[in-house]
Amino acid sequence: MTLRFKMLLALFPVALVLALVGILAVSTTRALGEGARQILADNYRSVLAAERMKEALERLNSAALYDLAGDAAPAQELVPKNRALFESELDVEAHNVTEPGEAEAVERLKAAWARYSKLHERFLAHEGPRSLLGYQRELEPAFQALRGCTDEILAINQEAMLLKSERASRLARTMQQVTTFAAVAALLLGIAASVSLTNRLLRPLGALQQAVQRIGTNDFTVRASVEGQDEIADLGRAFNEMSERLEQYQRSSLGELLQAQQSAQAAIDSIPDPVIVFGIDGSVLSHNQAAESAGIRLEAGVAPLASVEPELRTCIERVLDHVLSGRGAFVPKGFEDAVRVHGPQEDRYLLPRATPVYAESKGISGATVVLQDVTRLRRFDELKNDVVATVAHEFRTPLTSLRMAIHLCVEEAAGPLTEKQADLLHAARQDCERLQNVVADLLDLARLQSGKVEMHLAPADPEAIVKEAVEAHADAMKQKHLEVGTEVTPSLPQVLADSERVRAVFSNLLANGLRHTPEGGRITVTATPGDKLVRFAVTDTGEGIAKEFHERVFERFFRVPGRTGGAAGMGLAIAKEIVEAHGGHIGVESVPGEGATFWFTLPVALPTGEPGT
Repeated sequence: MTLRFKMLLALFPVALVLALVGILAVSTTRALGEGARQILADNYRSVLAAERMKEALERLNSAALYDLAGDAAPAQELVPKNRALFESELDVEAHNVTEPGEAEAVERLKAAWARYSKLHERFLAHEGPRSLLGYQRELEPAFQALRGCTDEILAINQEAMLLKSERASRLARTMQQVTTFAAVAALLLGIAASVSLTNRLLRPLGALQQAVQRIGTNDFTVRASVEGQDEIADLGRAFNEMSERLEQYQRSSLGELLQAQQSAQAAIDSIPDPVIVFGIDGSVLSHNQAAESAGIRLEAGVAPLASVEPELRTCIERVLDHVLSGRGAFVPKGFEDAVRVHGPQEDRYLLPRATPVYAESKGISGATVVLQDVTRLRRFDELKNDVVATVAHEFRTPLTSLRMAIHLCVEEAAGPLTEKQADLLHAARQDCERLQNVVADLLDLARLQSGKVEMHLAPADPEAIVKEAVEAHADAMKQKHLEVGTEVTPSLPQVLADSERVRAVFSNLLANGLRHTPEGGRITVTATPGDKLVRFAVTDTGEGIAKEFHERVFERFFRVPGRTGGAAGMGLAIAKEIVEAHGGHIGVESVPGEGATFWFTLPVALPTGEPGT
C-alpha cells in the first residue's frame, strides 16, 4: 500500500462529512431562498397593489373636493388617470389571492369600488346635491368604506409576510445549529485522523531525521533503518545510497577540495584591491582582506550590504544588477564612476569593475566585483586639471597685451605697414583670437569640472531656447548656404535650466554642425517630450562619425582621426559638463556618410521649481 493511498484513505471520512455538510448547506440555502421567493410572489405584489389603490383613491377623493370648491381643472386631470390606476391594481390583486380570507376581502373591495365609482361619477357630473353636506352624507362614507377594504387586504398580506419571515428565521437558526454541529464534528474527526496518520508516518521519518543530523556532522557512515514498500521506504533506501556515495567521495576528494578552496582564497587575498564574489541571489560568497581593510564589513553566505556606506552600497547594487541581468561585464567609463569611501585617515576613491561567474551549465551563477583604488590616479587627474587651469589663467594677461599690440599695429598706430606686414599681422590677430577662445574654453571647463560654476536654474520655454539658438547662428549658416529647420512639439512643458549655459551648449552643437556640413546641406534643431524631461537634438547632413568614436567625441582635446582644421576639441566636453550639471544626459547618433545627431536632455520644471527627475 502506497503512502498516497494511506493518506487518501485517512482523509475519506473527513471528505464524506464535508460532503454531507455541503449538501445540508445547499438545501438550507435553497429553502431560505424559496421562502423569500414565496413572500415576494404571494404577498409583496398584493401589498404593493393595495398601497397603489389607496394612493389612487386619495387622489380621486381630492378631485371631488377640488370640484366642490369650484376648481374643475384638477378634477379633470386627476380622475381618468387614477381611476385607471385603481382598476388595474384591483385586477392585479384579484389574480393574486393567496391567503385565507383574501378572496372575500377582494369581493368586498370590488363591491365598495363599484358603489364609490358610481357615486363619484354622479358627484362630478353635478347630479344631486352639490353642497358639503351632500358630500359628507354620500361620497365620504363610500370613500371610507372603500379605503377600509384596501386596508383589510393590506393587513392580510402584511401579516402573512410577517408569519413567513418568522418561519424563515426559525428555519435559518435551526439550520445554523445543525451546520455548526456538523462542521465541529468534521473538524474533530479530521484532527483525530490527522493525529493518527501523523503518528504512523513519523516513526520512519524520525529515523531519517536522526540519520540526517549525523550526516550534518560529517558522519557519512550512518544508514537509515526504514522498512516497507511506500514512498518513505524508497526515500530511506535512496538516502542510504547517498550516504554511501558521500562516504566514498569524502575518502577520495575532500582533501583536494579543501586545498583548492584555500588556494582560491589565497589568490583573492593576494589582490591589493577589494574583491567581493556574489552569488546569483546577491549573497556574498567570498571576499579578500583588502575589502575589510577598506572598511567594507561583509559576512560570507548572507546579503550584508545594509552595513556598507550608502553611496558604496548603491554603487555595488548598480554594478551587480548590470552583471546579473545578463548584460555582460561592467566596465567603468572613467573617473566619474569612482565612489568615495570615508576612511579613518583619509578618503579613498574606488572604481568598480565586475565580471560574471558562469556555472557548468553556461548560466550565470554569480559575479565578481573588483573595487580598484584610484585615489592617487584621481589626484593626478585633479592636479592635471589644476595645472591646465592655472596655465590658462596665466596666459590671459600676456595674451591680452599681445592682442592689443597686434591690434594697434594693424590699425597703423605705430606707423604705416607694408602689404606683406599687414597680411602677417592679420594672420597673427586671427591666431590670437583663436588662442583667446582656447584659453576661455579651458577656464570654463576647469570651473565646470571643479563645481565652482553656479547654475542659475529657472523655468524656461523649450521653443524659445530653440528659436534663440537658431537665430544666433542664422547669419553664419546663410553665408554657407545651409538650410535650417526647427521641429518643436507643441505645448512642451518648461524645463529647469540656466538659459545662458544652455545657449552655450547649443552654440557648441550648432558650430560643430556648421563646421562639418558641406554647402547646400541642412541642419535641423528639434525638441521633443520624454519621461519628465525634454530632448533637444541638432541633426546635420555632414560626413558623420564612426561608432567607435561616439563616446570619445565628448573627451577633452579629442578630434576624430583624419579630420583637419576645426576647433581644439573642447566644445563638446564643455557641453557635456553643462548638461550633466543640469541633471541631464548628452549623446550622439551617427552613421558615417549620413550625418550626425547630437542630443541632450533637460529635466522638466515642476510647479515648485524643482527638476522633474
